[in-house]
Amino acid sequence: MSNELTISRVPRPFDPDLGREACAMVPDLTGEQAELIAGTAGTSPYLKGLIEQEADWLTLALRNPEHALGQEMKDVRSLSPDQLKSGLRQAKRRVALLVGLADLSGAWTLERVTSVLTDFAALSADIAAKAEIATLIRRNKLPGMTEDDVETAAGMIILAMGKMGAHELNYSSDIDLIVLFDETRYDPDDFYEARQGMVRATRNFCATLSDKTADGYVFRTDLRLRPDPAVTPVCMAAEAAERYYESLGRTWERAAYIKARPCAGDTAAGQRFLDTLRPFVWRRHLDFAAIQDAHDMRLRIRENKGTGGALVIPGHDMKLGQGGIREIEFFTQTRQLIAGGRDPDLRVRGTVSGLSALAAKNWIPQDVADKLTDHYRAHREVEHRIQMIHDAQTHKVPQSPDGIERIACLMGVTSADLTADLTRRLTEVHDLTEGFFAPGPGASPAASPQVEFDAGVLARWTTYPALRSQRGARIFERLKPELLARLAKTARPDEALLALDGFLAGLPAGVQLFSLFEANTQLIDLLIDVVGTSHTLAAHLSRNAQVFDAVIGGSFFTDWPGQPALQAELSEALVAETDYETQLDLARRWCKEWHFRIGVHHLRGLIDGDQAGRQYADLAQAVVAAILPCVEHQFARKHGPAPGRGAAVLGMGSLGAGQLNSQSDLDMIVIYDPQGQDMSDGPRPLATRTYYARFTQALITALSAPMAHGRLYEVDMRLRPSGNQGPVATSWASFTHYQQEEAWVWEHLALTRARVVAGSTDLADEIEAFRTEFLRRTRDKVRVLHDVSEMRTRLAATKSPAGVWDVKNGPGRLLDIELMAETGALLSGSPRRDVHSGLDGAVAVHLLDVAQAQELKDSYDLCWSVQCAARLLSGKVIKADQIGQGGAAFLCRATGFDQVEQLQAALQESYGSAARLISAVIEENADGTQ
Repeated sequence: MSNELTISRVPRPFDPDLGREACAMVPDLTGEQAELIAGTAGTSPYLKGLIEQEADWLTLALRNPEHALGQEMKDVRSLSPDQLKSGLRQAKRRVALLVGLADLSGAWTLERVTSVLTDFAALSADIAAKAEIATLIRRNKLPGMTEDDVETAAGMIILAMGKMGAHELNYSSDIDLIVLFDETRYDPDDFYEARQGMVRATRNFCATLSDKTADGYVFRTDLRLRPDPAVTPVCMAAEAAERYYESLGRTWERAAYIKARPCAGDTAAGQRFLDTLRPFVWRRHLDFAAIQDAHDMRLRIRENKGTGGALVIPGHDMKLGQGGIREIEFFTQTRQLIAGGRDPDLRVRGTVSGLSALAAKNWIPQDVADKLTDHYRAHREVEHRIQMIHDAQTHKVPQSPDGIERIACLMGVTSADLTADLTRRLTEVHDLTEGFFAPGPGASPAASPQVEFDAGVLARWTTYPALRSQRGARIFERLKPELLARLAKTARPDEALLALDGFLAGLPAGVQLFSLFEANTQLIDLLIDVVGTSHTLAAHLSRNAQVFDAVIGGSFFTDWPGQPALQAELSEALVAETDYETQLDLARRWCKEWHFRIGVHHLRGLIDGDQAGRQYADLAQAVVAAILPCVEHQFARKHGPAPGRGAAVLGMGSLGAGQLNSQSDLDMIVIYDPQGQDMSDGPRPLATRTYYARFTQALITALSAPMAHGRLYEVDMRLRPSGNQGPVATSWASFTHYQQEEAWVWEHLALTRARVVAGSTDLADEIEAFRTEFLRRTRDKVRVLHDVSEMRTRLAATKSPAGVWDVKNGPGRLLDIELMAETGALLSGSPRRDVHSGLDGAVAVHLLDVAQAQELKDSYDLCWSVQCAARLLSGKVIKADQIGQGGAAFLCRATGFDQVEQLQAALQESYGSAARLISAVIEENADGTQ
């Protein structure tokens, strides 16, 4: 197989005589190679000069371009200090010539062309910088450094920015660098001397690259992207740069760091620095405020560069002008900034790869990504041809007809075809991107709703915290007509206005959320729906507005993933964080988003109360199971690994049964098995019992402590052996002994709903095996029913219902039917945990007949539907006259009734019927009690 340069196209010579002249200087050309050289040299004065200078080398390079390129890179690495300037310049000539011919001939793709240019630039910077560092070390100008430190440039960090960072260098590009140094490698007393040496090395290596000599130059260098370049040295400490970005960094600097890459010097230290900037670049929430920032930058560029106005091809700036390269880059980077904080897959440096990632995650349509990718590559090809003419750092189409003809010649087309194609492409890019940055005015109906809203309510909005900043107020003013128009379409606009008012009053800040709504107006309908229906969900939104991010993520309305997938997702996110408090805060944000999703799905009728109950339980188990290893790791750092087999978390009550509502706390017991170990083995060892007691407290704190994003769940440990008088964590031996020898009947009833939700797999299997075997033991039916009767009496005395809408407490309501189901499960020996199965167990032991069991099942399902919906509407027992029209409609929809009055009557009838049935059954079967 031939290694020669593959030639699939050749340029037309602008001046055939100059082309023939250049061909005569290069020996042993094939016919195709001669055409390529003639077309290139006959059009580009710059490339003609390179051909003449490197004629003999070019003959060999055309025969095996990959070998020639590799040899140049190898030769550069072996340059001695006195050969560095001339050797780098010769290598640059040869690389530029080979790249130019490979590009013009179609042998290399755009990505290959830009990658080779970028790799050579990085190699040149690395060699030049380390040569300067070596000189300073020999002169003892870098305190504490030796020759061994030259390999890592004594801590000098060279970050490639812009096109160089993304491996997208153009043909005649300068290179944007930020140069820092790792100050931790130097004694604090030597800081200023080290910085002075680093500044000198930076200036010198940049001069090595950019100074024009008789041999030319290597790369023009630009260091102005560093923090506050007017007042900072050309090389500054990494810690100082980090402090700048944390306190003063702007959106354009965030965008710049999307493409940042350690390319030379101490690349490991460079990567550590970029890792510290990750929270600055990639915000945890969807950042739609970046759209306005990017739009403002575009307008400033147009104003400063004079690139606005009508599209005219002669003189048009292919980079900064209308429909140009920068518009595609801005479009891509802004979308990445918006969503990249939540989705690491979007954190790619290249423009083409960025568009592909955005389309894959449904942030932009695939056809838009394909079109912009095609236009981007075409624009870059034209840009390269413009620069190849004179090696000029320009992006402008020539003004003269001859200049345009030269570009057309290099592209193998006519001037007319080139102009027409450019016009089409620039126009389409502008059309595709402009609407994203500068959406047009809303439709006229939104501007003037046909409803007179309370002027007093509207007037007080400007006093709320979210509207006090000028920027927040400006965005809201643009948003306000759309909000009012959608409020006007609700069944009760005045009621909806007051609900929205409460939401706005609770918002601590507004810029991000208002920007989100402005860019995604479909979310306004969801907001109005939520605030007009559920005061609890609306209050939750005010405190946690970032949960709206999840709605736009693309999967908000997809099928429920299930508990294992949720646990895996959260665990993966937690493992990526190393700081314990950051892990706990991340878990809170993550949980709130999924919690919000369940509520919205229930509110909109996508799921019913039974499905919502299972999903809330899945979410809780996923959180506990994912948080537990984080607590274990944090605790082990101080006190050593858990003695024995570790601990398991036994979910009790509704958690164990797999059915929670939006306000449920978590009933849990922590069981551990020390396997004979008396102490932990760690920096601060603890006795086993103390270890697990403190560990359990740490777990409770991890779940329930209020943090920046609130708490995860309230935790109730009162169902553990001996209740509040017993140890907070229970050993496996103590648990089994207690259940078999000391537990009350009510504790055996509670065991019917128990389920291990997290922790040691071996221990979990043993707990479940014990539970199953223990429940199957024969029990004294009369004694059990006698105790159940006494429990009902105590519950009636201590937990009287708060009204007809309290479906939980009281005879014939949730707790009463659950008690009956637990009794059926215990007496029948059934290991199943749900209420329906427990009632079936009662049928199996002849406590109930099938019709009675079905009646209780129907009563329970109605109560649960009301409970699940009511907890979403209000954090406490609802009052039908205070939940508003939207709340009443949701309550009826969730329970299958047309009117609230009908539902209320059905509840009262259900309570009475179920209470009478349960009382009769228990009294009839407990008659034999001594």
